[in-house]
This record gives sequence, structure tokens and C-alpha cells, in this order.
Amino acid sequence: MRTTNERVLAVFDAVADRYDRQMATCERWLFPGSRAWVTGRAEGRVVEIAVGTGLNLPLYPEAARSVVGIDLSGAMLAVARKRVEDEKLGDRVELRRGDAQRLDLPDGCADTVVSTFTLCSIPDADAAVREAFRLLRPGGRFVLAEHGPSSDLVVRTLMRLVEPLVLRLSADHLTRDPRPILRAAGFRIEHVARDRLGVSFRILAVRPE
Repeated sequence: MRTTNERVLAVFDAVADRYDRQMATCERWLFPGSRAWVTGRAEGRVVEIAVGTGLNLPLYPEAARSVVGIDLSGAMLAVARKRVEDEKLGDRVELRRGDAQRLDLPDGCADTVVSTFTLCSIPDADAAVREAFRLLRPGGRFVLAEHGPSSDLVVRTLMRLVEPLVLRLSADHLTRDPRPILRAAGFRIEHVARDRLGVSFRILAVRPE
């Protein structure tokens, strides 16, 4: 089963007002510290794809001089804009509505591209990763926190069994592995860390110079 932009938009518009609470519970148990790990490796001009409600925005260090956050969902961006206002981040954060698969940004405009738990829901993840590659200057970083197929056979089998239901309800590909997608786009993967069950991925990839 393939998702579409229309389905993804419907899902995230519907959950925007409770998304932060849902993710807080999920991340506490499955992905603790992942957002801090990703944002801590961002520097220079940053583009965050599928910025959502802006959970990462207060975490960026001073080394991230500017951040452009892109999201398909206007409802999610409304929450992100409130966060930018509350956290007084407007001097270096710009939020735009857009499609990660076809970004309206120039080639080589970014030093860092960030993605946290987003490739699982983008209908054409390959296109989104190719766009990230295009946006990065040579030597630029793509930093990701994602989930994917567990390295444990039992857990991986369970994930595959429930994936059709999760995909139908939440537009979430549980077992989409980000690593081959990155390599196919031309990235050099410099670092991969996984949790004990191998469900969580923290990845640093580089556009070769």
C-alpha cells in the first residue's frame, strides 16, 4: 500500500493539536535523546524537512545560524508558528508550507538538512532524499533520526505484521530503512547508531565534495 500527499495531509491536519503529546510518550520509550542528538549536529544554514509542530526548533544550537522549516500540513505549521513566537525564535527561524518531495529552494542553499521521524511518512522518500542532496552544498550534512526494521527477527516480524494497519491509520511505513535510500541518492553515510532492538536509527550522512 502506498501513501499519497492527500492522505498524509489528512492524517497530520487531524492530529496537529495532540501530536506533541503523542510524540512525547513515543520518544520517551523508544527514541530518548534523538532530537537533541540530531539538532546538536546542525550548523550553518539549516533546512528541516517536515518540521511538523516545530519540536526541534528550540533545540538548535547557536551554530545553526538560520533554520528554514518546511511542512505539508498547515495545521502542524500553525502549532510550529506559535512555538516560534513563544520561544522568541523568529530572528533565525522561517517556516514555509511545502512538499519535501519538491522543495522550492535553490541548489546548494543549505549546510545541514535535518529530518526527524519523517521519511516514514513521506510518500516518495527517495524523492525527498534526492531533494535533500540537491539542497546541500558539497560537504554538507544530512542528519536524521528515524525508525526502521528491527535487527531482532521477532520484533521485525511483528512490525511487518502490523505495518499495513499502521499505514492505513497513520500513513507510517514502520519498516522503511533509511540507509539504502540515502546511498541511492549519493550520500556517504558516516555514522549510524541503533538501539538494542535496532528500531531506532541516528544517522549522519554527507554529500561528497
